[in-house]
Amino acid sequence: MSDGDATPSAHHYGITVADLEDSLAFYRDTLGLDVLSEFEVSGEAFAEGVGVENASAEFAHLDAGGARVELVSYTPEGADARGGMVNDAGAKHLGLSVPDLDAFHDALPEDVETLADGPRTTESGTTILFVRDPDDNLVEIVEA
Repeated sequence: MSDGDATPSAHHYGITVADLEDSLAFYRDTLGLDVLSEFEVSGEAFAEGVGVENASAEFAHLDAGGARVELVSYTPEGADARGGMVNDAGAKHLGLSVPDLDAFHDALPEDVETLADGPRTTESGTTILFVRDPDDNLVEIVEA
C-alpha cells in the first residue's frame, strides 16, 4: 500500500478461549498482565463482521507492555483448534518478554504446563520458555 494513512499498524493480538474467566485468571494472575477493559458485543453487524451466524462474544483486553492482548469467548462456540505444536501448519503463539526468565519459571504455579522443564538458550543466544494457557494455546516467554 502506498498511502501512509491506509497502512495497517498493530492494534491487538487476539486469542479465542473457551472460558473467559479461566483464561483471564491465567493471563492476569499467572502472567501478570493488567486488564484494560472487559465488554460484550452482539448484534447483526457483529455476527456479519465475524462471519458467524448469531454470534455474540465476551472480551477482555490486557496490557502486555505496549501490546494489547484480546481474549474472546464466542457464542456459539466454533470448532476446537486447541493444542498442537509450534511446527504445525497454521500454528500460532503469543510472545511475551520478561527480564529474568529463570525467576519467571521458578514463580510459575506447578499446574502450568511447559514444553521443556525450564528455560532454554538457543544457538542465537535467545532464552525461551513455552507455556500453555488453560485452552492449550502456546505462549512463548522470552528473556528480554
